[in-house]
Amino acid sequence: MGFDMSYMLMIMLPGMAISGFASMMVKKTFKKYESVGTASNMTGAEAAKLMLERAGVTDCRIEPVAGRLSDHYDPRDKTLRLSEPVYAARSVSAIGVACHEAGHALQHATGYKFLQMRSKLVPVTNISSKMSMPVLMAGMLLMSLAPTLGMPVVLLGVALFSAAVVFSVVTLPVEWDASARAKTAMVDAGIVSNDEMRGAGRVLNAAFLTYLAAAITSIMTLLYYLHRTGLLRSLLGRR
Repeated sequence: MGFDMSYMLMIMLPGMAISGFASMMVKKTFKKYESVGTASNMTGAEAAKLMLERAGVTDCRIEPVAGRLSDHYDPRDKTLRLSEPVYAARSVSAIGVACHEAGHALQHATGYKFLQMRSKLVPVTNISSKMSMPVLMAGMLLMSLAPTLGMPVVLLGVALFSAAVVFSVVTLPVEWDASARAKTAMVDAGIVSNDEMRGAGRVLNAAFLTYLAAAITSIMTLLYYLHRTGLLRSLLGRR
């Protein structure tokens, strides 16, 4: 494919800017409220456990995991893993993140459809994210030599990349809903006050920006490849 200035200007630089801004906001907001305590004085792990117990979820394990902002819920073994700055910390940031992850456990327990969909997409996305770019590049190279042979390969590459795009889009309602559940439960359970919840909410909103940035960048990249291969014009019915 060679060096492509249009890709640099249209996709790479804007994508880096969007992702960089989202990452900066997460770190800045988490750090700001990392030093702010709560009246309940609960740790992140205690807050998540209370939130789950009040919802009747008793089969979810909560355990610490190494790293910073490496928090996640694993539906395969119903385990909520909280990073070191969250598990034992007693800050607004820690409680916000912990309760957000507990929100994913509640989604699992209630059969939230978008979480089920995302879980089914994981194995497909793991393969497609690794294979899509090599296949696309090979297809475009073949297109320049033998269009008839190259087009099926390009179509396969686009299909593989589309799976990753679908995953990033499906992730948005999953993350937004988990935060919405956390914001409501934190106050109802007395984990945070209304004033404290505003800070926790800012942490969660900043984190959501990272998923939004990933989805926007992946959609922009897909549109670029559709344009570059001529598929976008075909889809729009242009001659």
